[in-house]
Amino acid sequence: MRMSSQKLARARCASEALPTNHYAWFAAPAFERGETLRIANLAPPCGVRAVAIRALDAAGIAWSEAFVGGGVAAVTAAVTAGLAVAALARRIAPVGCIDVGPKLRLPRLPRARVMLYSRVSDARGRAAFRVLAAAFRGMAASG
Repeated sequence: MRMSSQKLARARCASEALPTNHYAWFAAPAFERGETLRIANLAPPCGVRAVAIRALDAAGIAWSEAFVGGGVAAVTAAVTAGLAVAALARRIAPVGCIDVGPKLRLPRLPRARVMLYSRVSDARGRAAFRVLAAAFRGMAASG
């Protein structure tokens, strides 16, 4: 029996489980929620953006996109400046910002399992892949 090219590619794909991302709503300490919650996001198709918007809609919270950044650094800068609140992984929350979810009665955000995938096939590449995965796990454990 022949395997499809997709099944064959998956069979050759190595994977490593990384630490789970825990998400929360972060803002500058002085951030005040108005009638409409100002949020900062990455542009679509960001998965965290989609989860955050679905959670707000499901909770019936009026929101507006006050800032759309081209990268996480831009979003965290907007949050630090007090422009908006953002759904962020705790491990990348900006220094000085706080989890405002409970204070602002925002919906809890789900955790996300993170996987690292690679299609390297040679021994040296597989070894480098394992070292990279271990480095990510080590950074998560220290932060």
